[in-house]
Amino acid sequence: MPGPKVTFPHMGPYWIGFKALAQGLGCEVVVPPPMSARTLELGARHSPEFVCVPFKYNLGNFIEAAELGADTIVQAIGGCRFGYYAEVQQAIMEDLGYRVRFVRADAGRNVFDFLRDLRSKLAPGVPLRQMKRAFELAFRKGEAIDAVLVWVLANLGFEREPGAIERIEARFLRELDAASTRAEVDALLAATLDELAALPLDKPGDPLRVGIVGELYVVMEPFSNLGIERQIARHGVEVHREMTLTNLIRHALEGDRHIRDLVRRSDGWVRYHLGSHGTESVALAHEYAKRGFDGVVHLKPFGCMPEVNAMAALQRYSRESEVPVLFVSCDTQLAETGIATRVEAFCDMLAIRRKGAIHA
Repeated sequence: MPGPKVTFPHMGPYWIGFKALAQGLGCEVVVPPPMSARTLELGARHSPEFVCVPFKYNLGNFIEAAELGADTIVQAIGGCRFGYYAEVQQAIMEDLGYRVRFVRADAGRNVFDFLRDLRSKLAPGVPLRQMKRAFELAFRKGEAIDAVLVWVLANLGFEREPGAIERIEARFLRELDAASTRAEVDALLAATLDELAALPLDKPGDPLRVGIVGELYVVMEPFSNLGIERQIARHGVEVHREMTLTNLIRHALEGDRHIRDLVRRSDGWVRYHLGSHGTESVALAHEYAKRGFDGVVHLKPFGCMPEVNAMAALQRYSRESEVPVLFVSCDTQLAETGIATRVEAFCDMLAIRRKGAIHA
């Protein structure tokens, strides 16, 4: 009997890790097409109007993947309204005539419980040892993606040969997808970092630095935020982001201890858990400021309640600490020209402020 044809949400380059995990469980994988205007148009057309934009993108992913033959959809749940995505999306797809099975995987619980849950629903006959190997390979691919991305965002704005960094990055991602062992991943990562380090850069000793915080999906899926990280970087800014998939997994292993640590690290700017990753947004913004960063960018889906809660603390923090914060709400109406204009003005303001001409 043939196995399920599995698909999942497309989130930046992390689909490579998701694909490795599903293949390691013996599933046939249908990767959703790259994010596009059609993805968003499909998702927005069939979604409730005021639902979060990640819901719309995910639904568009699932419709496009179902058109390619996917019959099983893995949708993580947890946190906020994210916990209800799967049921509503399944009802919508059934109304549209798609006969697909939804596998709900609770991302808000312990990672080991998440993996056991995924195995029992997706590949119950797979030995735990095989599950462990599949996860280790997928996680290592995620770590490799994050390591290259850290270098790219820190140096993209200073390359002498425009496009050289992203050409190496694109080749790295293609080869990473094809890698079948952790040793291959390790060798590829080392070679890629060496190749990137050999590129000539025109980077000052103390460049402008900006930290990115916000809701996990619109932070990690560049199509949803119109590539704002790279837009900022190309203005000669070093961009940093702590919100990565592998960090999220590590934090899930810590459970409530991670939340308590975030509240402590915020030095009183947030006293209680704000829900989802709102607490993280405030704590990380404060840490970026303590490390001497020039500004912070806060990304959220329009109407995201945990991040709306975080905004109040961040607005006060910006006023009292004089650390500039650029707030960006991502939704179907986000315009590329508008974002480009705001990014340019923000970066110009940071440069002028660095020279001591203005205050936040």
